[in-house]
Amino acid sequence: MSRVVAYFAATIAFLVLAFSFQNTTIGDIATGAFIALATPAILAINDEKVAIRMRWYSVRYRKEAVRISAAYLFRIKVDGKYLLVKGVRFPHYQPVGGVFKVSPKGRAFLASIGAQDDDLIPIDQASEADLRIRVEGAKLHKFYDWFDGRTGREDAPWREFQEELIATSIVSGESFPYILHEYHGRMVDRIRFSPHANSHEIIMADIYELLPTREQEDALRLTLSAQRDKFGWFTSEEIRRRGVLPGAPNVTPIAEHAQKIV
Repeated sequence: MSRVVAYFAATIAFLVLAFSFQNTTIGDIATGAFIALATPAILAINDEKVAIRMRWYSVRYRKEAVRISAAYLFRIKVDGKYLLVKGVRFPHYQPVGGVFKVSPKGRAFLASIGAQDDDLIPIDQASEADLRIRVEGAKLHKFYDWFDGRTGREDAPWREFQEELIATSIVSGESFPYILHEYHGRMVDRIRFSPHANSHEIIMADIYELLPTREQEDALRLTLSAQRDKFGWFTSEEIRRRGVLPGAPNVTPIAEHAQKIV
């Protein structure tokens, strides 16, 4: 965020100089400096657009308790189809992944900004330490800066991969003793009012793509024709239409957030 402020301040300063000293050597130098800084300034602002938005939310919703759900989703794609698994809490197909967990250090930080556990989904052994919380609006920028720093929270997608694919025998641990993956960025939905949560909420998702070895890709390919119960392979069109296709005899319910991996 400091980089954005520095670029913006320098760009504005040279713009003022350029207008103040038109048709002079100083003006020409200032104009050149302004042009040189404008592009990196725009790029820096684009890179930090979520952080900037969070600062605006911290002002706009400063007196409200805002619900936050921060998760990671896995893009697993073979032969043009995406692997989705059947949810436990909700009977629809969704990407492998789940809500980030926080460490004791992360819990200490969240306590320091007054974050409260979210009660929309019951807290049990499976959901304990989930990064699904309610934060005072004025503290949203502090929360995001902490989250973006990755300290005190889960920072790898292996846990849900193991729980949802290996422990359920969809794939074998022998074929997947480890995984390689690539980070594809973060999707932060704009704040919205949720009738279910009875509050404004922000949904965040980090997107990872599985980079299977040749053996692992072959193991995944073997499941393409397997019986669809706990999982299924779907085209991008099926996912975007949430399982509703013209002329199809049945509707396969697909979660809305599955579109984030396509």
